[in-house]
Amino acid sequence: MAARISIKHLIPFTIPSHLSKRSVFSSYSASHQSKALGFLDSCQSLAQLFQIQAHLIITGLLQVQNPSFSCRFLNLCTQHCDVEYTSLVFKCIDFPDTFSVNTVIKAYACSSVPHNAVVFYFERLKNGFLPNSFTFPPLMSSCAKAGNLDLGQKCHGQLVKNGVDGVLHVQNSLVHCYSCCGFIGLSRQVFDEMSQRDAVSWNSIVNGYVKVGELVAARQLFDAMPRRNLVGWNVMMNGYLESNNPGKCLKLFREMAQRGLNGNDATVAIVLTACARSARMKEGKSVHGSLIKVSKDLNLITSTTLIHMYSRCGRAEIARLIFDRISVKNIVCWNAMILGFCIHGNPKDGLNLYADLLSSRLEGTEKDHVTNMKQGGGDHVLPDEITFVGVLCACAREGLLTEARTHFGDMSDLFGIKPNFLHYWCMANLLANIGLMQEAIKTMEDIPAESNLPLESSLWSELLVSARFRGDVILGEQIANKLIEEDPKNFRHYLLLVNIYAAAGRWDEVAQTKKRMKKRGIERIPGCSLKDLKEIVDNMTET
Repeated sequence: MAARISIKHLIPFTIPSHLSKRSVFSSYSASHQSKALGFLDSCQSLAQLFQIQAHLIITGLLQVQNPSFSCRFLNLCTQHCDVEYTSLVFKCIDFPDTFSVNTVIKAYACSSVPHNAVVFYFERLKNGFLPNSFTFPPLMSSCAKAGNLDLGQKCHGQLVKNGVDGVLHVQNSLVHCYSCCGFIGLSRQVFDEMSQRDAVSWNSIVNGYVKVGELVAARQLFDAMPRRNLVGWNVMMNGYLESNNPGKCLKLFREMAQRGLNGNDATVAIVLTACARSARMKEGKSVHGSLIKVSKDLNLITSTTLIHMYSRCGRAEIARLIFDRISVKNIVCWNAMILGFCIHGNPKDGLNLYADLLSSRLEGTEKDHVTNMKQGGGDHVLPDEITFVGVLCACAREGLLTEARTHFGDMSDLFGIKPNFLHYWCMANLLANIGLMQEAIKTMEDIPAESNLPLESSLWSELLVSARFRGDVILGEQIANKLIEEDPKNFRHYLLLVNIYAAAGRWDEVAQTKKRMKKRGIERIPGCSLKDLKEIVDNMTET
């Protein structure tokens, strides 16, 4: 824990009514100012930040037009506080400079409400704010995270108007923004018009093509890079992995190794996942061996990826050895091992491991204990929706209807988890496999609309494709098609069919269903998304 700052060192000082804030600041000795700045530089905790803030408020230094104090303190707030608190501190600064405004924009861009960065930017423009080249990268990043092309183009117009469209890091942010919004053509146009490019430029455009699934173009750009760094290699390898081509991913990894480049944790995760998906245990063991040579203490992410790899290769017993060596386990590694047994190994071992996860519930009533855990009462790990996919898959494989119904009920009753398509799909397969066809049909027909989720290119489809149910996709396909016949304009029924095909790994049928939807004019009902935000921005003063 960081040392406590003594109050006597904070130079308590109140502002006499006859003195201005500027005269107060000038009355400070150089040593006092240096000491105050030293506290700002050495702040290591939220408690220390509050002490410093109290001092700055008492002395009026936070309101004084001096960036040495206000800017540094505001930057500290972004490190130790949430964006709402940072915004409140900003409002206490009488004369915020460009750095302070940029700091708040960056804080919003990194928060869960990135679009508020755009709102804040236009509010500051009305107050006379003059942006610089460092204003726009976080602003474009917020548009990228929101996936909003209209806002991105509006901010693009702002940076052109302010004459920073030729600055390298601003151009890189444009390439990234348009790529994230799915408009690779605009991204490529910006890239082609750049007079100079760095590694960020190349990696951003390659990643943009990867995101839209244009792997050939991505690889051509990757090969044309004047100088590749590790980020670029990881982007390209992950692109192959996400496009269900683990073989090319591993081939590229071998090429990287031959060039004498060492990977990082992200590289290891990509390569081991590729080994898992292609059942290349020999290559996965080789990577494992290399990791042990470097350090016997593997981090949690690497250990979890190894558990997944060995499980997918049919060696759940080796995965369990790695799992048992992890000192502090989170729900991700618990899920990896539970799924390893439930889907790839012995389902009963998976159910026993799930029981171990819940063993702490023996104290008190189940519901009360879960409530205590959710409120932070202990170091317990709670199951999530992925855990129950494994548990229900195990029940389906073993024909354990009573147990499956119990676990399905526990999801919402004990843990507050709403079952989604995967959980209903597992239950329907179990019911069909033990001959309860009518109940299976009713289960599929009664899936709530909010439980549907797109499965393509996700962990969900990977889980269900490998679940190896004794039945096949015919039951679900028939039910979905029947629902479409009864209500051909209902988007939800088509989504159900897409999910069923994705769960079986039948990607051609997924594409055909989408074409069928497009031909019939079936579209998803738009949500609220950022429409209200766009209206707010549009109504702002044009500058």
